[in-house]
Amino acid sequence: MADSAALFQALPRKGPTRYGALVPNQRGLQAAIAVHADEIGLFTACSDGFSRANMGISVDESLLRFAPLVQEARRLGIKVRGYLSTVIACPFDGPTRPKRVAAMAEQLLDLGCHEISLGDTIGVGTPGTVAPMLDAVLHEVPAGRLAVHFHDTYGQGLANLLPALERGIRTIDCSVAGLGGCPYAPGASGNVASEEVVYLLHGLGMTTGVDLGKLAATGQWISERLGRPNGSRVGLALHANAERLRARLCATP
Repeated sequence: MADSAALFQALPRKGPTRYGALVPNQRGLQAAIAVHADEIGLFTACSDGFSRANMGISVDESLLRFAPLVQEARRLGIKVRGYLSTVIACPFDGPTRPKRVAAMAEQLLDLGCHEISLGDTIGVGTPGTVAPMLDAVLHEVPAGRLAVHFHDTYGQGLANLLPALERGIRTIDCSVAGLGGCPYAPGASGNVASEEVVYLLHGLGMTTGVDLGKLAATGQWISERLGRPNGSRVGLALHANAERLRARLCATP
């Protein structure tokens, strides 16, 4: 995140898009304020093992650190989003109990977060483990205040969205071309690809406001720029179709 300020300065700030920044501490909050971030993201975990690896402090210590940050952000009219990692399992502490996730989500809500993102950080969840976790959380936090954040390590990210959609959750964290990962979870891939999510939602008759063709083209472009394979099967299929169409048009006299 060292170049976040430069990125914010380069972004075309327009339309209804909300521009957020992850904030680990007071210094991060001041940096977010300086670039006029619309929203800050505070991140903790359901497990002490992951919290200590990621931030060097326990879960309880992270919540104590967050309190003044939330207070200051809200005073300035900046929305606060809470990110809750390891909601299914932790690479250090093992499986996470659904009641633990529910209790942590409730604490973030009480702290002042307007939205809580539930993250399967290492991507080990399946619909069979995601559903009971969501049911436990929904006893404490309404669906309209929740988002889901599924890494696709075992190819279950898209399937895990279905229990969330069935329960009324409509905010999904995803990543173009499946970019990303986690340095504290060896082998973990990025979030479920944005192209896959949009294709699924359109197939279910939902409106996203996203141009899937342009999204796929962006995923292919960034993958080529980074010199890495495109992690979206939808993106690859649409790119191949576009290339075939281009070849036919070029061959037409």
